[in-house]
Amino acid sequence: MVIKQIKVGLDNFSYVIYCPIEEKAAIVDPGYDASKALEFISSKNLELEYIIITHYHSDHSSDCQRIKESLPLSKIVASESDGAKLGIDVDITVSDGNRLQLGDICLDFLLTPGHTPGGICIIVDNEAVLTGDTLFIGDCGRTDLSGGNLAQMFSTLHEKIMSLADHLIVYPGHNYGSQPFDTLGKQKPNFMLYFKDVMHLIRKLLCVIIFLKT
Repeated sequence: MVIKQIKVGLDNFSYVIYCPIEEKAAIVDPGYDASKALEFISSKNLELEYIIITHYHSDHSSDCQRIKESLPLSKIVASESDGAKLGIDVDITVSDGNRLQLGDICLDFLLTPGHTPGGICIIVDNEAVLTGDTLFIGDCGRTDLSGGNLAQMFSTLHEKIMSLADHLIVYPGHNYGSQPFDTLGKQKPNFMLYFKDVMHLIRKLLCVIIFLKT
């Protein structure tokens, strides 16, 4: 398993996951410009099999149509609800517990609503987890945008992300943290994962707001 992290625009991360043995590749979140990802795939003589979209927001998904048009045998992968908002046909719909094979690499999918209703995370060979805008380094995705839901984000983080193995390397969708990736074990004490329930979180946020206004 090899994961190439690629900075796109100001702070987005796109990824190429590839199997060097069978020379198969997947692009995760091409963003506004997949040129660097496509150049990397070409330089390694890889075949693009999947274009995986963690969520429908344009800063993660805009260039998937151009890739599909230039490489029509590649398959677009997304959740049902977010895939419906992409404006392009999704070839493979994924949800909790689904698995795709990329050469000899296993890609396991988690449905992780909160930032969007159909956000997904991808566990790669039980070694890494690509979290899109669900979990960043030191923070989590916003829930105040269209489709965001704080209670869903809280449930996602505590019921799905917290239960994953500490050794997994977290590869986020944005370069918002002090480093571009980290182990999940080191991220579990972060701000959103600290709170025991959503009301605990809301009370803490209200205290912060009151403090800032005084």
